[in-house]
Amino acid sequence: MRLSEAWLREWVDPPIDTQTLTDQLSMAGLEVDAVAPVAGAFTGVLIGRVLSVEPHPDAAKLRLCRVDAGQADPLQIICGAANVAAGQQVPVAVIGARLSNDFKIKKAKLRGVESHGMICSASELGLAESSEGILVLPDTAPIGDDFRAWMGLDDQAIELDLTPDRGDCLSLAGVAREVGVINRLPLGGPRFDPVPPASDERWPLEISASAACPHYVCRLVRDLDSTAQTPLWMRERLRRCGLRPISPVVDVTNYVLLELGQPLHAFDAERLTGAVQVRLARAGEPLTLLNDEQIKLHPDALVIADDSGAIALAGVMGGASTAVSESTRHILFESAFFAPQAVAGRARRYGLHTDASHRFERGVDPDLQVRAIERATALLLDITGGTPGPVVAARSESELPQRPPMVLRPERIPRLLGIELEATEVEDILTRLGLQLAPTARGWQVQVPGHRFDLRREADLIAELGRIYGYDRISPSQAQSATRMTAPREADFDLEQARARLIDRGYFEAVTYSFISPAQQALIDPDFQALALSNPISAELSVMRTSLWPGLLQTAQQNLARQQTRVRLFETGLRFRIQQGDQGGAGCEDAGLKQEPMLAALAIGDLMPEQWGGTERPIDFHDIKNDLEGLLALTGEAGVFSLAPASHPALHPGQCARIERAGAEVGWIGMLHPSLARQLSLPDASYLFELRLNQLAQGRLPVFSPVSRFPSIRRDLALLVATDTPYAAIEASARAAAGDWLRELRVFDIYLGEKIESNRKSIALGLILQASSRTLTDQDVEDAVARVLIRLEQDLGARLRS
Repeated sequence: MRLSEAWLREWVDPPIDTQTLTDQLSMAGLEVDAVAPVAGAFTGVLIGRVLSVEPHPDAAKLRLCRVDAGQADPLQIICGAANVAAGQQVPVAVIGARLSNDFKIKKAKLRGVESHGMICSASELGLAESSEGILVLPDTAPIGDDFRAWMGLDDQAIELDLTPDRGDCLSLAGVAREVGVINRLPLGGPRFDPVPPASDERWPLEISASAACPHYVCRLVRDLDSTAQTPLWMRERLRRCGLRPISPVVDVTNYVLLELGQPLHAFDAERLTGAVQVRLARAGEPLTLLNDEQIKLHPDALVIADDSGAIALAGVMGGASTAVSESTRHILFESAFFAPQAVAGRARRYGLHTDASHRFERGVDPDLQVRAIERATALLLDITGGTPGPVVAARSESELPQRPPMVLRPERIPRLLGIELEATEVEDILTRLGLQLAPTARGWQVQVPGHRFDLRREADLIAELGRIYGYDRISPSQAQSATRMTAPREADFDLEQARARLIDRGYFEAVTYSFISPAQQALIDPDFQALALSNPISAELSVMRTSLWPGLLQTAQQNLARQQTRVRLFETGLRFRIQQGDQGGAGCEDAGLKQEPMLAALAIGDLMPEQWGGTERPIDFHDIKNDLEGLLALTGEAGVFSLAPASHPALHPGQCARIERAGAEVGWIGMLHPSLARQLSLPDASYLFELRLNQLAQGRLPVFSPVSRFPSIRRDLALLVATDTPYAAIEASARAAAGDWLRELRVFDIYLGEKIESNRKSIALGLILQASSRTLTDQDVEDAVARVLIRLEQDLGARLRS
């Protein structure tokens, strides 16, 4: 929120400078983002009156003006603005004046005619980014006075970054209330006297959604002067607060919004048909908004309607069909309290965010509506005149927010703040905040005012005490509490170790968006439906990722485009999948959405960085499998994991495997599918794997096994097996047959070719046998080898190669 310091000081004016004021606001939780002057740096600009305007004798677009600037003689000034006219009061930079960028006004000669100053535009004075002509002042502007002083331009615009719970400070009155409390000053500001009705005309009102709108106020004002202009003082205050003046009716509603924090809306009464209705929308009901956007309404959207249909999206934006215009003569003011839960999310659903929705979503004082409409009526009548009718109100007390009293216990204050506060100090702070206190045997019974939606429990009241008392006044102290230190289980999978291991192997950690484009989703993980975002950053980031691979592949594309031919990336994060039966694993379940922690990696390019001591070799499946096994070894039981040939839509059908643990899916590994690699402009030899971290959580602590004092014996076997026989099956059968004597099983050769049947392969195994209690005899070894051969033949049809 942006506000003018000078306007703020009209409400409460503590004897402190701007820096101290902004420090107070920040320490009170209203963080000040920026402080900027409201106008450019200029001097020597006076208020003048244009006495006459004549054509320049030698330039068609220039005019020769005589200007009274309060000096002894009128000034002759040449002006090129099309809107300059005799009788206007204007800002005049006289000889010696300095404007922005240190531009000094000197006597000049334009096309042979002398000019003794400059009639200024708003942009030349730093009051606007651009302007089409000179700045015309009210007729009441005193001729000869310093323009800067008369306009009060030695002012600062203060930019506040408010937390969502402080909707009560989204107004000048709210911020002034905080400043007054901090500095122990009463709140001032203008008087808000009710405007007596000048007619008995009431607009009919029908409320059918009282739970969403328990308080609705409207007022008819007829016979406005459509030629009236918003006064300069109001336009200037709106500008300093970051709003653009438009027309008297719109400017008044914006002014009250800034001043009191109550959003208002004005309908063109001549465009209304029948009673104003506050109701829920009909499914698919059309509405054209003020910004000319056409939307189809959802049935839970609260709307303002008449007999013709919806005319406004309640709490968000008005409709184009009843919008006020320059010719509007009769208006219907609207001021309402919309329940935050009835407005929250509705603006974002339609891609909107307005000043009104920003406030209604956070909560508006339910007792402010009549005061705001009276203030708006008074301001508008001063500008445009008119005939106001009576205020028409519909109020459902039972549907308004109920604020039951809270109990504040004195003994709780030092436990949360760390300091003792006197009872008088507590009562003084809370009373100045607008809370009503009643002493009880337990402490105080506290009634919270309607504008403080953030105060819901005792701890909130104590936080208010600390905030106003001043956190900088609370001395540090040693807190004491009973704590119990718990260490993580040593057998648990350590994600930090996994990161370090991948980094040691040359990988770089990436952090990518959790949302991707629907095209990426359909390309890489088409088997799962992605959750669509209701308010995406862009169309390219509109669905939640169901895998970490899309982000890594996109990052790889960017690296390759920047001449990085060797890419190693990994990422840890959540994937988001809509429940489709039991997919296994744990995760956060929310409305059918499973969020699961994952670890994924990608490798492209040569196995080793470029060097002189070895030959370059591109990475293959076994290299990334080695990196995967390094991670699985962190569980302490790498042997329980296996790779099962399978198919995945993103992976090469011949180099793809499902990672399993006791039959349960742990993840996937393989080479990127060639067609997918071509579409993404990636090398064919692009390898990936992805792991479900929940499946790695339970590990096993390594157990010491005594080293045998007896020698080991090795026997080599060359076996013929079917070409599609996986090594894992060979290893399982061999270990089961050899028993406890088998210490190690090594593969040292695989051969396919001449003298081998086309449907078979030769695999050479090294069996290392060793007993822990004695030396094995030749007979023991022969028996063990025989058992292995028999078992392999029975299970896999294997036989010794001759």
